[in-house]
Amino acid sequence: MKPGIHPAYGPVVFRDKAGGFAFLTRSTLSGDKTVEWEDGNTYPVVDVEISSASHPFYTGQARVLDTAGRVERFERRYGAAGAGAPGSAGRREVR
Repeated sequence: MKPGIHPAYGPVVFRDKAGGFAFLTRSTLSGDKTVEWEDGNTYPVVDVEISSASHPFYTGQARVLDTAGRVERFERRYGAAGAGAPGSAGRREVR
């Protein structure tokens, strides 16, 4: 790499404000604040609004709720057996 043109790349703690979760990784970001980590060292900290610990996509919460909602909506429309499903009426067996 060419010296002097790349940002500093080092350890940074990312702290999820919504979930109270923090993790140590390497990044070019650097926060103004610092935090003492579990290993006893002090690292810059970057506060984020949402992370994999609190985002519904990663936790699976939204997916479960959405799937249950779709199944219930289907059963309300077409019954539990799905007998009245669109496209099922009027089909005949061709011999």
